[in-house]
Amino acid sequence: MDAADFSAVLSEVRRFVRERVVPLEAEIDEKDEMPTEIREAAKKMGLFGFALPEEYGGLGLSMYEEAQLMFELGYTTPSLRSMFGTNNGIAGHVLMVGGTEEQKAEWLPRIASGAVLASFALTEAEAGSDPSTLTTRAHLDGDDWVINGAKRYITNAPLADVFMVFARTDPDAPRTRGISTFLVPAGTPGLTVAPKDHKMGQFGAWTADVYFDDVRVPASALVGGESGLNRGFGTAMGCIAHGRVHISSLCVGMAERLVDESVEYARTRRQSGKLIGSFQLVQGLIADSMTDYYAGRATVLEAARAFDAGTDTKIGPSCTKYFASEMVWRVADRAVQVHGGAGYMRGVAVERFYRDARLFRIYEGTSQIQQVIIAKALLGEAARG
Repeated sequence: MDAADFSAVLSEVRRFVRERVVPLEAEIDEKDEMPTEIREAAKKMGLFGFALPEEYGGLGLSMYEEAQLMFELGYTTPSLRSMFGTNNGIAGHVLMVGGTEEQKAEWLPRIASGAVLASFALTEAEAGSDPSTLTTRAHLDGDDWVINGAKRYITNAPLADVFMVFARTDPDAPRTRGISTFLVPAGTPGLTVAPKDHKMGQFGAWTADVYFDDVRVPASALVGGESGLNRGFGTAMGCIAHGRVHISSLCVGMAERLVDESVEYARTRRQSGKLIGSFQLVQGLIADSMTDYYAGRATVLEAARAFDAGTDTKIGPSCTKYFASEMVWRVADRAVQVHGGAGYMRGVAVERFYRDARLFRIYEGTSQIQQVIIAKALLGEAARG
């Protein structure tokens, strides 16, 4: 995107986040629901398709540009980003990476506009950090594929119009080579979405289990057509690598907000007749958090540059996801500490972000999985003993 145009986009999003969404954060958390007017405003701003190609109605942002946009979106409740994150990220990228031209033309314009909300149905009860062990299956019956199985913690499932479903299509193939992806519209007979999950945090972002009981879809639902058969695992991993840089950027945006909340509180809160900002141990907490934020921002931008260049699409995304998710957790913990007892009270922003931040160390691959990925990539055969 032209630099001036991109700067205008960032400015508009910043105003939207800080003037319209931030004042509604407590309400979103309490009601566990994103207001309709915020959803519609996000559609008009093109936020449902910022990472999708311009030819399909998206903004076509690079990873480096997307990271900067996520810094702005991360400044508020992560449920805002979650509302359109799967359209731009792991769900939309399934079609960008593996879809046929017909599938892209049919689905991507509607996904980019927000007319269709897409879900990424990969995780299962016993296949989370290692999705290659998934047990959902699909078999051919005449000209149709029949899907059976269950998925867990699927973002936006209660609202989704279409699911990108990963299922084992060759049970005899090695674990990573017998998985395919299917486009399954909501309302397809046999597809059931369970009630939304009641989570620790990130209220307003809905997840739920999804069940497939003899769900029948046509051959055209196989992502990538015949050439996509048994190639779903590679598609998923490519989407998740992008998602790791995306989530890392969100963590940086939240860290900035937490630093701002800590600084403002230390500037105005008095204890023993003095501003707590004059206490050196409080200063140390704030300095550590600012340093963490500064390092996280630099790490994400470097990973985004390498991702765009194609020079690092594996170690970099894992390193930045590992660092940024652990970093924002430290910053959230310090923010509560700076606030003291007030930081433990519902209705205070840092208490809410403390709950919200915990999930970042789990989804898109846990911190422990990132450690394994990084170490194995560096050590090669030595990592296998």
